[in-house]
Amino acid sequence: MSTHTSGSGTTDDRARQPVRRRVSTRALLVAGLVVALLVAGVASYYASSHPDGLEHVAGETGFLDTAEDSPTADSPFADYATKGVDDERLSVGIAGVLGTLVVLVLTGGLALALRRRGPTDPTDQAPDTSDERASAPERA
Repeated sequence: MSTHTSGSGTTDDRARQPVRRRVSTRALLVAGLVVALLVAGVASYYASSHPDGLEHVAGETGFLDTAEDSPTADSPFADYATKGVDDERLSVGIAGVLGTLVVLVLTGGLALALRRRGPTDPTDQAPDTSDERASAPERA
C-alpha cells in the first residue's frame, strides 16, 4: 500500500530511486589525470610509426633530404623517446608521461595565474552602474 504525496508520486516510488551523488571537482581532476597519464604512458607506444603529413609530402616532393636537424634533436626526449632507455616501450612511455605532466603543470599554472579573483576588500568592488545603463539612450 503506498501513500500519496503532493501529486508527484508515492513515497515508495521515491524510496526506490537511486540517490545521485555529486562528483567533486577534485575527484574529476584526479580521474582526468589518471586517464591522461595512462594514454600517454601506454597508448603512445601504439601510435603510428608512419611519417606525419608534412614529412610524407616532403618525401614525395623530394626535399626531405634537404631538411636539417632541429636544435632540440639532442634533447633527452627527441623523437618521442627517452635518451638512455634501451627498452623502446618504456622509453616512449616515459617520454609520453613526462610530456603530459609538463603540459598539465604549465596549463595549470597558467590557469591559476589568469583566473579571476574576487576582490579581497569589499570597498574595492566596482560601483553598480545598472541605473546608468538603464537610463542610457539606446543606439541603433
